[in-house]
Amino acid sequence: MSGNPQVAGVGFGLLAYGMWGFFPLFFRQLSHVPPLDILSNRAVWACAFVAVLLTLRRDWRKILTVFGTRRQVLMLAVAALLIGSNWLVFLWAVANQQVIASSLGYFLTPLVNVVLGLLVLRERLTRLKWISVALALAAIANEIVWLGRLPWVSLVLAGTFGTYGLVRKQLPVDVVSGLWLETLAMLPFCVLYALWQAEHAHFVFTGHDLTTMCLLVGAGALTALPLLSFSAAAQRLDLVTLGMLMYINPTLQFVIAIWVFGEALQAARLLSFGLIWCGLLVFSWSAWREYRAAGRSAKGDDQPVDERA
Repeated sequence: MSGNPQVAGVGFGLLAYGMWGFFPLFFRQLSHVPPLDILSNRAVWACAFVAVLLTLRRDWRKILTVFGTRRQVLMLAVAALLIGSNWLVFLWAVANQQVIASSLGYFLTPLVNVVLGLLVLRERLTRLKWISVALALAAIANEIVWLGRLPWVSLVLAGTFGTYGLVRKQLPVDVVSGLWLETLAMLPFCVLYALWQAEHAHFVFTGHDLTTMCLLVGAGALTALPLLSFSAAAQRLDLVTLGMLMYINPTLQFVIAIWVFGEALQAARLLSFGLIWCGLLVFSWSAWREYRAAGRSAKGDDQPVDERA
């Protein structure tokens, strides 16, 4: 992908979001393994895989720089807690036939980002963005009224991933180094969990058949590869294009949940998706208008100033 940077960026974006979208198919093969066991193995093997990448790239100096800043270490620990919680709930959703709820959560994420920008970063919302947020709230209210329960899987996935993005945005740490540090921060909890389970004659990291062991090890590599592809896409694409590609992940999850896993889609939940999709359409239109306006403004700034004016 060394030709047109835009084409290469789209290719990397499709690869990243495509892999994330097919995650339910991969992790369904591990449905016989408890979600916490999968999470522990995923963290350990991802940490090992990324350590190899750091060694090949000779990037360990960046890690030492991060350790020298207490604030960055604390924020990475928070990021690890958020992404670890996100992984765990996603794994639970896959194991318990809740992939539709999972896809709804990832569709909600861009709108959660808008709310976080309003509450945390004090960003001002345009009228269109307010409409998109209102449609998302209507979808959640619909879930509560017609399905009789809070869509906690969707909300936790959207909330943890959106907040994780907010935390990582404020950290000057590259994707590879950040992932290694986040998985490293998870390891003490994974080890404590493994020791606790060993006392009950259940072994988290050993005792699996060959196929299961290969899948658990592969989960570590699969954790890193989409992030690397996403990083390559982000370097080549504007945020609007990257944002449009983001919908590939939950769309694939939605299709897989219905057509492969045979999950039932109630009419009430279809209404929720309809409201979310309308909200995303309004949000995307708003983002596109802002992007065009910024482009025109930049071109205007580049025009030579007429000193006679």
